[in-house]
Amino acid sequence: MPRDTTPETVTPTGESRLALVRRARKMYRELSELHPDAHAELNFTTPLELLVATILSAQCTDKRVNQVTPALFARYPDAEAYASARREELEEMIRSTGFFRAKANNLIGLGQELCERHGGEVPGNLADLVKLPGVGRKTANVLLGNAFDVPGITVDTHFGRLVRRFGWTDETDPVRVEHAVGALFPKRDWTMLSHRVVWHGRRVCHARKPACGACVLAPLCPSFGEGPTDEAAATKLLKMRSFA
Repeated sequence: MPRDTTPETVTPTGESRLALVRRARKMYRELSELHPDAHAELNFTTPLELLVATILSAQCTDKRVNQVTPALFARYPDAEAYASARREELEEMIRSTGFFRAKANNLIGLGQELCERHGGEVPGNLADLVKLPGVGRKTANVLLGNAFDVPGITVDTHFGRLVRRFGWTDETDPVRVEHAVGALFPKRDWTMLSHRVVWHGRRVCHARKPACGACVLAPLCPSFGEGPTDEAAATKLLKMRSFA
């Protein structure tokens, strides 16, 4: 049967827009049952701590960041401390996260901007957040969703890879991915959707060899077969553990 390609119904998989929305939401319900405890895997207690941890997580694992941040947060408890930090000391504390010179620049600049423009407090809106050093749209959405309860979609490498495999979008630009996927779900679901998709990417739907044969989404996924379809072989690929 030829695909329905009228402008109103074109989707990455050729299904109707309504069918895509229904399939995407059913997949999300399955993810919610599989990963009910999904959450941000960076450890933090304040918006500033989450912002700093997210900046450090660029090109670095959450596990490594969580090893670094306890001492870092104790040494730099507020924006003023980052603003006045000795560069050499800060760089040494975050060296193991990679790109430590650029990250130190961002953290010092972040502290200065927060003190000069926001009374030392982290702003709770996207427009102000993305003007801060080291803060892009992805980092801002992480902060809004997890520190301020403002729904947001976080498009990291896992999220982008999975939503394309799921056929929810064929966009590659993170902002376009964010908007395309956001349009499929109620806004209230955006933050937890991000967590659950990322968790699934880390634990089941791996970049090189997804565990297709052990995936609850297999009947709904147009990319089924990219990884082993044998259940026993696929089960060996599962990493159902914490990454914190």
